[in-house]
Amino acid sequence: MLWIVVLAGLELAVESWSQVEGTPDRPRLCVFRSNKHLYVQVIDDTKMHTLASASTMQKPFAQDFDYSSGPTIDVAKKVGEVIAKSCLEKGITKVAFDRGGYPYHGRVAALADAARENGLQF
Repeated sequence: MLWIVVLAGLELAVESWSQVEGTPDRPRLCVFRSNKHLYVQVIDDTKMHTLASASTMQKPFAQDFDYSSGPTIDVAKKVGEVIAKSCLEKGITKVAFDRGGYPYHGRVAALADAARENGLQF
């Protein structure tokens, strides 16, 4: 029974990967969330190169937020702000949002909204 759930999640992720592709003009903003952490990368798929990244594993997040049960919506908003500022410093203003098969709800939506509010265009 567990394999069916895992395979269904992989099918969703693969389906979203096939639809979203990063280019030099519009790189892909890829989200990965686990039970404990949240990771975001901006990727140029033509060169297979990561242009910017942010996660809750970085020192500012570990020091500023004390979360023992995993990242909350507030933490996701902060990650969205950091990735947007990092992209804008590197001259990236437009991205293609890849939710990685996760529903556009909760932490994923909060991250995307915060990145949009801080200057990224999806």
